[in-house]
Amino acid sequence: MSALFKFVPFAGLPEYSPTEMQRRAEAFKELMDGRRTIRDFCSKPVDRAVIETAVATAGLAPSGANKQPWHFAVVSNPEMKRKIREAAEIEEREFYSGKASEQWLKDLEPLGTDPHKPFLEIAPYLIVVFQQNYDLDPETGDKIKHYYIQESVGLACGFLITALHNAGLATLTHTPSPMGFLRELLGRPKHEKPVMIIVTGHPAEDATVPLEALNKKDLERTSSWFE
Repeated sequence: MSALFKFVPFAGLPEYSPTEMQRRAEAFKELMDGRRTIRDFCSKPVDRAVIETAVATAGLAPSGANKQPWHFAVVSNPEMKRKIREAAEIEEREFYSGKASEQWLKDLEPLGTDPHKPFLEIAPYLIVVFQQNYDLDPETGDKIKHYYIQESVGLACGFLITALHNAGLATLTHTPSPMGFLRELLGRPKHEKPVMIIVTGHPAEDATVPLEALNKKDLERTSSWFE
């Protein structure tokens, strides 16, 4: 069977010495070790070009059959952010008042979270990530099948958060449940499902993070090696 894609020679990767490879790996680890989930944002503006570049970086993530099953709805309009906050807090009040299990609420207690989500209005940008369960051919309207949708979108979200952090911006992943209101508010089609809101901007001067939550599982607990 002949390939449908036209293949070209791979441009290659930079050739680093083992020492330089380790140095770069350590430097990137140190960069990412400084990433924190922030819930206290300030309204300091962020250049749209920075957000555009981060979203474009997310679009470089690998995906099943290269279908790129994602859409990023970027919200900076104050009125739209207000509507998103109001709708999200309705769901959050239901979550904290009975939908969540006792264990879930107990696990959240050290983080100090509650139904109030002012960051949805304060932060300059909300990036609402949608997964496309299928696509539509722009000419015929026929359905285009997607593969490994959740895995692909998860990879793109990781790229996006990393790109924003690398640019010096704080992030928060917010997942009100259910999230159908986001599709309605943002006018997205029915074959797209909202996955999360990535809140981004500059942290408030008095922003804090829980000390205990900074502890990450060590390498021995999170990996196994077969050599």
